[in-house]
Amino acid sequence: GGYRKGFFTQPARREMGAGRDLFGRRKDGSEIPVDIGLNPIQIMDEQHVLASIIDITERLAVQTVESAKRADRLRRSILDSLPFSIIASREDGVIVTTNPAAERLLGAGRDELVGSHIADIRDRGVKESAPARGVDEQEVSYQRKDGQSVPVNEAIAPIVDEVGGVSGYLAVAYDITQRKEAEAFIRHMAHYDFLTDLPNRTMLFSRLDAELSRAERDNHGLAVVMIDVDHFKRINDSLGHHAGDEVLLQVAARLRDQVRASDLVARLGGDEFVLVLADVETEVELADRITILLDVLPEPITWNGHELIVTASMGGALYPRDGADSTTLIKHADTAMYNAKAAARNTFQWFRSSMLDETNDKLALAAALRRALNRGEITVSYQPEIELETGAVVGVEALARWHDANGVPIPPDRFIPVAEDNGLIIQLGEHVLRTACDDVARLSESVGRPLRLAVNVSPRQLQEQSWIAVMKGALRDSGFPATRLELEITEGIFMEDPAKIVELLRTVRALGVSIVVDDFGTGFSSLAYLTRFPIDKLKIDRSFIHDVVDNRASAAIVDTIIVMAHTLGMFVVAEGVETEAQETYLRARSCDVVQGFRYSEAVAATDLIATNSRLRSRRPIGGGPAGGATAEDAAPQEGAFKGVVAVDSASAEAGDLAGGVQPVDG
Repeated sequence: GGYRKGFFTQPARREMGAGRDLFGRRKDGSEIPVDIGLNPIQIMDEQHVLASIIDITERLAVQTVESAKRADRLRRSILDSLPFSIIASREDGVIVTTNPAAERLLGAGRDELVGSHIADIRDRGVKESAPARGVDEQEVSYQRKDGQSVPVNEAIAPIVDEVGGVSGYLAVAYDITQRKEAEAFIRHMAHYDFLTDLPNRTMLFSRLDAELSRAERDNHGLAVVMIDVDHFKRINDSLGHHAGDEVLLQVAARLRDQVRASDLVARLGGDEFVLVLADVETEVELADRITILLDVLPEPITWNGHELIVTASMGGALYPRDGADSTTLIKHADTAMYNAKAAARNTFQWFRSSMLDETNDKLALAAALRRALNRGEITVSYQPEIELETGAVVGVEALARWHDANGVPIPPDRFIPVAEDNGLIIQLGEHVLRTACDDVARLSESVGRPLRLAVNVSPRQLQEQSWIAVMKGALRDSGFPATRLELEITEGIFMEDPAKIVELLRTVRALGVSIVVDDFGTGFSSLAYLTRFPIDKLKIDRSFIHDVVDNRASAAIVDTIIVMAHTLGMFVVAEGVETEAQETYLRARSCDVVQGFRYSEAVAATDLIATNSRLRSRRPIGGGPAGGATAEDAAPQEGAFKGVVAVDSASAEAGDLAGGVQPVDG
């Protein structure tokens, strides 16, 4: 009665098909889906309702089949359009279907793949296994129809049927050839010199350690020979770095020609090479070979119409007489080489214990440096850093400078090693850090920009327990924010004590200070430490930037470093930019920050305002139309500011790293 009353109050017609969520109960108690249509009718003077009831069981079944077909077509369309190889197989591994990407990857048609076993396309060395429920992911190799092997990342997932059983497996894979090639390139870069392709410092120490173990086991001798090209800087300064590179390539080739298969030739860095000569007992045994080296190296080298005569100074150390470990032998060979260079150049000397005695010059220089530090005679100059996107000066690099009482400049490559050897590096580093923090704090106020500051620290400084307190004190006294301070470290530091270094760097970062790897690519380059250690920024060594436009190897290294750093969420700085072509190349690769003589040499703190104004008035750096952004227009946010105070290092062992000290500008 209530239904009739409600219906006739508002007698709305209900068309058939308006709803299919109704069920009717049959006489036997079973339910069937029905469609009900309701229409009000009047018979005589009475209102009635005409109800039409239709069993829609078959209709719904047809619709279900059609829906399944549409879903299957959609799934097939999706699988066919995916760029990943997808192979479905039965439980026994027989392939039942593939998508076009799998056919392209394997170079075979679907009809050739279906019916074959999935094990046939995998390397024979891969252990066949399938997960019961989860997804199993691994790197394997697929064999193409033409026999070529393709490295892939493969994920295998079970196909579960309606009752929860496993009816087969789905193998989803993608080609990782390019990634493997990039990893191989970086591994090679980590162990071989980019220019000469000789083993670098990392490989040298590894091979030398192995040779020493063999020599001890077999009771044989071994010789380490250090070779330094005489007056190499003159070649670079007068003819340019391309001439210098050609000289290094020729020297490397001549050294290779003069060693046996069991010997090792390595490039330690710069113009220094090392020979490891196995199975040598006495100096006499090597006399003829050393004489040949001294005769072969000076043979003329022709470059761009110039005939260059190159000589070298050499020093040697014998195992076990002059040392029993790699570090000692190389250090003693280096000492002998410097004595040969100081004596006459183009000569060879064997190490003698008397060479370890400090010379009067070093003693006098150490005493003078101590006095200069106590009197505040060490000054700091600054080289601006430029943000490529905006052209704005976003930071500075601080360089220690020392003039004697007569105003004569003393090169950093003379006094920094002395500071390292005599422990003065701690005092020198603190002086540069405090001076730079004070200067850059005031400079930031003057230019109205929160410039960032990074200070390079040597392994010797990091070994001091008081160093963290020194850094905190410098920040507190200057008012310079820790969040705008960066510490530059070299790659070699990661080989010292990884666990201790990680703990130290995390302590530093907890203060808000960032970590920068300086001279990246010249030392212990490795993907491992980039992911394991807390690093914020990579600084590409100037040697790569110098040849980035003309040298494919340098360009490949620079490209890889930038992409790798950005992928890992790091910023990139390129040092030593000197030409517009270099700047254009780096901008095209989205390098973040640049510095070098193209923009400014190092200037005193009092000249930084004028230098900043000059750089702001430069033409647009972005390479766009004349109306594009200039340094003057740009006003980056604080988070976009980058800056460096660093040292230029050839090696930590050579002692040319110091907090905020850099021997070479640009």
